[in-house]
Amino acid sequence: MNQKIDIQKYRSTEHPVIDVILRRWSPRAMSGEHVSRDNIMTLFEAARWAPSSYNEQEWRFLWAEKGTPYWDDFFSLLVPANQAWCCNGSHLIALIYKESFTSSGAHNAVAQLDSGAAMQNLLLQATELDLVAHPMGGFDRQKAIDILEVPQGFSMAAMIVVGKPASADILSDELREIEVPSDRKKLSEIVSEGRFSFDS
Repeated sequence: MNQKIDIQKYRSTEHPVIDVILRRWSPRAMSGEHVSRDNIMTLFEAARWAPSSYNEQEWRFLWAEKGTPYWDDFFSLLVPANQAWCCNGSHLIALIYKESFTSSGAHNAVAQLDSGAAMQNLLLQATELDLVAHPMGGFDRQKAIDILEVPQGFSMAAMIVVGKPASADILSDELREIEVPSDRKKLSEIVSEGRFSFDS
């Protein structure tokens, strides 16, 4: 049984934003149900339209569906703490980015930033489809490069699990306590006109 979260109970804005931004969060409870290939491709389609420096489109996505040999490879990359709940996901995605510009070969200082924009598009699209899409940094990057045969000149950015939402009751006591949308810092803590004026 899916658990509907009242976003307004946990989040409020200082200024209006579009609804999907506020509704996007990173739950861990997933039902284990299959997510259709059409929906997965829709997530990648959304990612495809992200902005990038010189339209480089540095991002590359590798994916695996649960129940296939690829899934076992992807799942083995996750740290045990993430494996504990990702086992109920439908798909795992590895986000990779090209480190240099294709035209010149020069180092692309914003490649990871651009890839993050593509990931955010994917996450927002998942929210619109009522899917869980939870990005993770808890995985073995070198093992991922080796197992996924990522060539030199590309780096691992993140992994994402995609699934259908479920009640938090399926989670461990520890995870169930934190299975709520997180709030954000005040604008005054992250925005400053002119010079840097933050405490940290």
